[in-house]
Amino acid sequence: MSNNSDSWKDMMAAVQAFHDKHDFKNTGGEELNYRVALMAEELGEISSCVTKGKSKRLLAEEVADLLILLMGTGIAADFDLNQAFWEKMHKLMERQSRMVNGRIRVSEFRDME
Repeated sequence: MSNNSDSWKDMMAAVQAFHDKHDFKNTGGEELNYRVALMAEELGEISSCVTKGKSKRLLAEEVADLLILLMGTGIAADFDLNQAFWEKMHKLMERQSRMVNGRIRVSEFRDME
């Protein structure tokens, strides 16, 4: 590991090392339903930080937890999250936005009447 904190490759290697250290592959840590539950738990903790006015430091820590879980889900499900990110980002950049209930929304707006 080269320890370049801005490198996606190094970040993924660190998450893989975490999975390997705790043998997630053979101990249920890479089971997708379990990972979804963990991500929902982290999202709840992020919500708590925002709605209860907790510190930015705590919010950053909870968002980092969710990012690590998302990256680990790419490992567990064997897909390239970096590639998926860029493919989705290109799609999002092509979409139009709308104001919905006073807030901007960027979506495909399917099945709208």
